[in-house]
Amino acid sequence: MAAGKNSLHRILDANLNRAKEGLRVCEDICRYMWNDKGLTRSLKNFRHDLTKIVGALTILTAVAQRNIGSDVGRGTSISESTRRDLPAVFWANAQRVKESLRVLEEITKITDGRMAQRIKALRYKFYALEQKALKKR
Repeated sequence: MAAGKNSLHRILDANLNRAKEGLRVCEDICRYMWNDKGLTRSLKNFRHDLTKIVGALTILTAVAQRNIGSDVGRGTSISESTRRDLPAVFWANAQRVKESLRVLEEITKITDGRMAQRIKALRYKFYALEQKALKKR
């Protein structure tokens, strides 16, 4: 069971990182390209909320399970190598955030059903933020 638990922590760690990185990219585009203080603040608060919900579970245990050197999915795909403009970068990172939130939700169903519900609520909150950002641009 230890290997299963280690794998679980690796999945949580990778997806928390992926979601936070994607959120930061979206936040910076709202801040520096669109000069949208409200969306910037909302995305920043969202990132902090996600860290509060999942961070305590993963930070100490999951970081120790990282195995970057032998990660079979570490390469970059062609679609990640090209972006036409900053709105395309925003959109790609918004997709990354949603996918990561879904993985976090599904995996935490195994360990903490209440946390899974909180992540689900965040996922729907992000859908609304994404829609607001893309409507304005």
